[in-house]
Amino acid sequence: MERNLSLNLHVLTARLDRAADRILRAEHNVSYSRFVALTLVGELGASTQRTLAEYLGVTEPSVSRMTAVLAADGLLDVQPDPAGGNRRRLSLTNEGKQLVASIQQGLEGRLAALVAHSGVPYTEYAQHTARLLATFERLEQEAAK
Repeated sequence: MERNLSLNLHVLTARLDRAADRILRAEHNVSYSRFVALTLVGELGASTQRTLAEYLGVTEPSVSRMTAVLAADGLLDVQPDPAGGNRRRLSLTNEGKQLVASIQQGLEGRLAALVAHSGVPYTEYAQHTARLLATFERLEQEAAK
């Protein structure tokens, strides 16, 4: 039973990611991975390329390429770090903030409809998801100590 649940979790996550990617490319001309990067910069304060790379679990050169594209698209502001070195400070432009907000609202609505269509009350789903995320965060913080 646990193996099946684990497999189901991987399949569900992959399907949600692919669906989000298709929607975002078609409606906003941005990939899901770039949307996640923008969200991390705007919502979680991934204010340097190094921090963003850590959040995404990718290399700094990969993030450097991604942030260059997002900056060229007018969604991200990339500036040298005032402390010096090769670090770059990241922040969303107004256009980036508007895009993130629009996408979040659209995806939230679609997810709510999908969850409701499955027969699971959305408020219950949201509460359980928030508890799982809080537990995960707490366990990560404890492991880092």
